[in-house]
Amino acid sequence: QVQLVESGGGLVQPGGSLRLSCAASGRIFRINAMGWYRQAPGKQRELVATSPSSGSTNYADSVKGRFTISRTNAKNTVYLEMNSLKPEDTAIYYCNADVLVLGAGLNEYQYWGQGTQVTVSS
Repeated sequence: QVQLVESGGGLVQPGGSLRLSCAASGRIFRINAMGWYRQAPGKQRELVATSPSSGSTNYADSVKGRFTISRTNAKNTVYLEMNSLKPEDTAIYYCNADVLVLGAGLNEYQYWGQGTQVTVSS
């Protein structure tokens, strides 16, 4: 019913920048929190940043001061601006959203995108 599609990943040099985008579509009544997670090879998926519909954004300690999460006014797209990238930032980055879905009822579900690869290497 809802699809999340990430884009913007790629290969960058250490110290470089990338901006990831995640667009949500489908039977959306309202999107509450949106966020970014990442998973490196051999590691568990971890939180990168979250953006609630209200309140303050949250960041993992490892990315504070370097990454910025933002959303459109319509809240159908979330971005992750990544600066001063390090090799340890290399991972698949996943978009996440808590969505109130239109249907027979109005229910909240958590959706995940398919991920976009970010590789930081010289």
